[in-house]
Amino acid sequence: DIRDRARLDEVLAKHKPAAILHFAALIEVGESVKDPVSFYENNVIGTLTLLSAAQAADINAFVFSSTCATYGLPQSVPLDETHRQVPINPYGRTKYIVEQALADYDQYRSLRSVVLRYFNAAGADFEGRIGEWHQPETHAIPLAIDAALGRRQGFKVFGSDYETRDGTCVRDYIHVLDLADAHVRAVEYLLKGGESVALNLGTGTGTTVKELLGAIEDVSNRPFPVEYIGRREGDSHTLVANNDKARDVLGWVPQYDLSEIIRSAWNWHAKSNQH
Repeated sequence: DIRDRARLDEVLAKHKPAAILHFAALIEVGESVKDPVSFYENNVIGTLTLLSAAQAADINAFVFSSTCATYGLPQSVPLDETHRQVPINPYGRTKYIVEQALADYDQYRSLRSVVLRYFNAAGADFEGRIGEWHQPETHAIPLAIDAALGRRQGFKVFGSDYETRDGTCVRDYIHVLDLADAHVRAVEYLLKGGESVALNLGTGTGTTVKELLGAIEDVSNRPFPVEYIGRREGDSHTLVANNDKARDVLGWVPQYDLSEIIRSAWNWHAKSNQH
């Protein structure tokens, strides 16, 4: 529990890290609408507790997992880091609040941070050693793969009347290995004295839900039933990254495309490692 200050102090004193990479958060948009209090307690209070412990331990380099959900409804696509941030769900708001706190910690407490705004993290280790596993599962790719494997009754699409090329939401899927690479680069950047910065992590390529399902059928060669239902509260219709700044600041370039993301996820789920 990252709200446990005594435990944090104990761990930081024992290991004396040069930097902190902060991943611990509740992340499911729909759940944040149903239970916003848990999201504020974990994502905001938990992070502020961690930041206070970091300062007490004289740790002044911090990498934060943020999200494209801080942008809200896009005014222009692709989204760059100067796009206004008006999150439309509690999850996005909790991450935005922490981003604001980090800016103040930089200005007033000399704690430097790299804020990494993830787009849609997906995929698995290519050798099948580790992959995505949530209980309950809410992410599109594992849900669709489970449908293709016959583990669930088809796939539900939330909304087919958006102003997109086929009426379904557009997302930018980024492989977890590319995300991991960005985090390593972010730590190295801070330890070399880099200034606080916020960076988008996405491929810059948007995929509709319909296109995603078609790509999963192509990889699996297993059709599965799809049901179109109403929109889900809190969803933006299009989230696609402009990743130029991450390339310029970190030298980061994503290596994996959608077909490789799906293939790695398919291999992981088909092997049933997660069950």
